[in-house]
Amino acid sequence: MKIQAAVVDKQGAQFTMKNDIELAEMQDDDIQVHMVASGVCHSDEALRKGDATIGYPIILGHEGSGIVEKVGSHVQNFKPGDHVIMSFYACGNCENCLKGIPTQCLHYADNNLSGVRPDGTAHFTENGEKIADMFDQSSFTTTTVVRERNAVKVPKDLDLRKLGPLGCGYVTGSGTVLNTLQPRPGDTIAVFGTGAVGLAAMMAGRISGCTRVIAVDIVDERLALAKELGATNTINSKNEDPVAAIKALTNGHGVTYAVDTTGVTAVMESSIKALAQGGVSACIAVTAHHIDVDTWNDLCVDDKSVIGVNMGDSIPQIDIPRLLEFYRQGMFDFDKTEKFYKFAEINQANADSISGKTIKPILVIDPDYQPGK
Repeated sequence: MKIQAAVVDKQGAQFTMKNDIELAEMQDDDIQVHMVASGVCHSDEALRKGDATIGYPIILGHEGSGIVEKVGSHVQNFKPGDHVIMSFYACGNCENCLKGIPTQCLHYADNNLSGVRPDGTAHFTENGEKIADMFDQSSFTTTTVVRERNAVKVPKDLDLRKLGPLGCGYVTGSGTVLNTLQPRPGDTIAVFGTGAVGLAAMMAGRISGCTRVIAVDIVDERLALAKELGATNTINSKNEDPVAAIKALTNGHGVTYAVDTTGVTAVMESSIKALAQGGVSACIAVTAHHIDVDTWNDLCVDDKSVIGVNMGDSIPQIDIPRLLEFYRQGMFDFDKTEKFYKFAEINQANADSISGKTIKPILVIDPDYQPGK
């Protein structure tokens, strides 16, 4: 079938809206989804400009939400009319999936970052030529086909336009704290960068009972929002040394945990320096930058740890419903980071994401969608 999609034709090109994209036929474990909305993520930008690459042309987008139109013959958990969020795909059968760590699926790259379907065929074509996909979903489309394990069913009374980023940015930040770091009540945490991922991590720190939840950024408006969302303290690192400020807030010790979402070398290194003895820093940005770690003083004498975390070590089918329950209880107000854009405004939405003008742009792909229907 023909669909509309935003296509990046070559490295660094702007998104081009095209109406002649051919969507592949459904397979037995597929569901066809009518797209309602999609978040715009910095990972989309990394692939658009070529910091990481799958191939071009490509249809990006991996924070999609929509309504199931059709299901394959082997699909058991979805039916037409279901509301879904889409996330990454994990095979469910490899050693790591069976251990309950689907973000470490041994076939993660093949399934999410190869640009083609598992059998090597194209998800999308234009005039018979392959267009690469992303995360086996490519949500910058009016309709897409994904495998059953890509999708998470969500309640119909929630506004589907707001929910897509739970499949990536919000579950990555919160999962890094709730699943990986697992702070205990009374621990302390500093989050460097208050974009969508950072704010999700910060709210998760508050949910976990951290007595100090410190937000670090260079934009006062974002720090004000961080305070509204539960930060106990904020630091503008453009105006003061964040490491010294964090030490001052923690009786000179430093924080138990730190999360860096910026990918900036100096900031990542500050997240390590700000740790207390035995502390852990999670560096989770998609970045080409490197860090210099003092292995003697930091890693050995002070017993600090520096870790990477993919997708918040999440199991989307478990973690996303948990986040929605926190949202209903007013503990995880992720939608305060969002701003709606028309689908045709995708280049402006992406520019506003890059500049930081908008924390989480949401492309409303179906303007006729009505929440609760």
